[in-house]
Amino acid sequence: MRESGRCRVISFAAVDMVKQDVYLESIALMRTHPCLAERDKIVVVGRPARSLAAVLPYLATLPDVIAYNPELPALTFRRQPGFLTLYADRVTLTQVRGVEEGLALLAALVEAVNATWEHREELVAVRERRRPARPLDVYALLPQSNCGQCGEATCMAFVFALLQQRRQLAECLPLEREATLVEQREALAALC
Repeated sequence: MRESGRCRVISFAAVDMVKQDVYLESIALMRTHPCLAERDKIVVVGRPARSLAAVLPYLATLPDVIAYNPELPALTFRRQPGFLTLYADRVTLTQVRGVEEGLALLAALVEAVNATWEHREELVAVRERRRPARPLDVYALLPQSNCGQCGEATCMAFVFALLQQRRQLAECLPLEREATLVEQREALAALC
């Protein structure tokens, strides 16, 4: 890590291994600001040393993608806690505990980008838009009994807990137990 003017720069340095296909050298920490979701956390904004446009379709194949728009391009991942959104020219991380954690996350992101780029020939690039599941679409597939067996007061509360990854689909006991709901269960598994 080095100071560069007012920005901290995170660089990928391979000391004990030789990377032949390094896509991204660094992400500069541009700024932080308070996180609206949690007051004691921050949002970290970084600038990659080069455009991420070419690697985003490959990153979109990774787990925890909740939205991808190849036209912008923009890719959003769910991370615990918060979100990671990558654009061609910037990176945004929400619900970060502080600057040091933000720097560590940016460093890990540089490595993840490079590892994905290195293995791109093994991946099928995503070229179509992905959208997050909409709450009412998920709700429509649930039994809508408001039985509370999942630990939530209503099925709609369960939907939001499910989409926020605080609950798992298997916690909806009527959905798991009733043979007549197999198609809904499969559709929900693909959606969430």
